[in-house]
Amino acid sequence: MIKAGIRRVMRLKIWSDLRGQDLIEYALLSGFIVIAAATLMISVTKTVSQVFDRITSTVNAAATGS
Repeated sequence: MIKAGIRRVMRLKIWSDLRGQDLIEYALLSGFIVIAAATLMISVTKTVSQVFDRITSTVNAAATGS
C-alpha cells in the first residue's frame, strides 16, 4: 500500500515539469544578494559613522575657536 502511494506520487507531473525551476533559482540568487548586501552595509555603516564623527568634531572645534 505504501509502495503504491509512492509510485503514484512519483508519476505526478511535478517531477517532470521544469517551469518553476527558474523561479526557485531566482529566489535563491536574490536571497544570496540580500545577505551579501546586508553584510556589506554593516561594514559601510561603521565607516560612514566614523566619517560623520570626524566632521562633527571638526565643526565643533571650528565653532568654539579651538
